[in-house]
Amino acid sequence: MSQPLTHPLHTIQKERAIIFILASLQFLHILDFVIMMPLGPVFMQSFKIDSAAFGLLVSSYSISAGVFGLIGALFLDSFDRKMSLLVLFFGFSFGTLLCAIAPNYPFFLFARIIAGGFGGMIGATVLSIIGDIIPVFRRGTATGVVMSSFSVASVIGIPIGLSLANRYGWHFPFLSLAIAGFLILPIGYKVLPAIRYHLDSDEHPKQSQFKSLKEVLLKKDHMAPFIFMVFLMFGGFTIIPFLSPFLVSNVGLAVDELPYIYFFGGLFTFFTSRLIGKLADRYGKLKVYQIISILAIIPIVLVVTLTKTTLPIVLVITTVFMILVSGRMVPAFAMVTSAVEPRIRGSFMSVNSAIQQIASGAASYVAGLILVQTSDQQFLNYELVGMISVFSLLFSVYLAKNIKIAG
Repeated sequence: MSQPLTHPLHTIQKERAIIFILASLQFLHILDFVIMMPLGPVFMQSFKIDSAAFGLLVSSYSISAGVFGLIGALFLDSFDRKMSLLVLFFGFSFGTLLCAIAPNYPFFLFARIIAGGFGGMIGATVLSIIGDIIPVFRRGTATGVVMSSFSVASVIGIPIGLSLANRYGWHFPFLSLAIAGFLILPIGYKVLPAIRYHLDSDEHPKQSQFKSLKEVLLKKDHMAPFIFMVFLMFGGFTIIPFLSPFLVSNVGLAVDELPYIYFFGGLFTFFTSRLIGKLADRYGKLKVYQIISILAIIPIVLVVTLTKTTLPIVLVITTVFMILVSGRMVPAFAMVTSAVEPRIRGSFMSVNSAIQQIASGAASYVAGLILVQTSDQQFLNYELVGMISVFSLLFSVYLAKNIKIAG
């Protein structure tokens, strides 16, 4: 079982400051990824690409994150988690800067691979830090706060990013993210403590990272969370990357109306993510995950079957969709984070993050192949993509029962 840091500064106030920094880093990392979704129509028009090529843009980031995440599993447990996080974030910010200066589709695709390679390991490191320094009885709440970064990105980041893109071009949001990333690094260095519990603990003998990775991959209890993560991602990322293009082409929304979708969805999920985290701590992560996942089927079916609809009705449906589809991630990640002992948590979370990223990239790419655009830019087969999402949600509910808490 994980242990909180015993340094004198590890008070509730210090814990909150750490969580705030982790949430801020997660916010920028997530915003870099999610800003791709609402800019889908812009990229498809600017680069003259179809749904499959756009799906490749989205999936390239995730697949790169997955591949480098597996590599990171070999060494992340060998270093202070603070320094690992800051180095990874520097590389991610540099990759985002390359996106900002990309002159064409191939260069932008390359830049997304670089950003994804570093960015994919950030989430694993953040969750490892939470697992190391946050007591298990507050871990659901802490996970909910960090996961609410997605909501903040939707409420603040995406509308601002779209506004910048509409005014100055799509390059500018990525430039702003890169600058913000470089500015937050010294703050993170000052606020985050050294996190060496996994290095200094004498509970278990030290072993090579290859042995740690082998143990992570071969341990029977780890298979359940890994398979669970695949279906967790397919439950959402078959739908999410193409939501904005679908709403514009099929439902009739204007591009400048898309910020309302993410603003209201993110605004509600900002509060509901924390509430869900507290409910998970009180009533059990598994029970809360199962309830939310089953409820999420309703807005998924409504979203993928939308036709020409007024903005207010679309806002209600998409807001409920975001609340439930993103909300299920809070108890899910709290369960997965607790499924491994501290000495190999970094390697485990790196492998798990790699599986998560590759699965989300595969889901996006598969959805892009299934979707077909007509001559008038309408999307076909979104209902089929929705069926894949619903099946994945239901199967993940079954798989979640097999995840065991370490210790």
